[in-house]
Amino acid sequence: MLQKIRETLTRWMTGRHGPDQMGMFTLMAGLVCSLVGSFTRWGILNLAGLGLYIWTLYRMLSRNHQARSIENQKYLSLTGKYSLKSRQFFRRMKNRKEYKYFRCPNCRQLLRLKRGCGSKEITCAKCGHQFQQKA
Repeated sequence: MLQKIRETLTRWMTGRHGPDQMGMFTLMAGLVCSLVGSFTRWGILNLAGLGLYIWTLYRMLSRNHQARSIENQKYLSLTGKYSLKSRQFFRRMKNRKEYKYFRCPNCRQLLRLKRGCGSKEITCAKCGHQFQQKA
């Protein structure tokens, strides 16, 4: 019985766009709007959450792959810089006891140095600038 339902849904979803990064963002944003709207009793937030849910379903069930891919690429280009910075930040926080992070004074490239090795002559891998840095 479950296998037949799964096969039916698979056939129905064939050729449709499905979930992507923008779809997951709009789904989570709709959830946040709905939750905040429920607790604050602001109807406009509940309505915004419902609109985001409908937009997410429309995008997932769409057969126009080219338009949905273009939308997703625009979303990724807008958020890519911020997601990279947040990943770097969390990595720096995780490794802050082992490494000291600093920037090259010439090109502003983020560099790291093992802690406890004293003052050292550093060469930037990006621009080749040499400078002193204390770990």
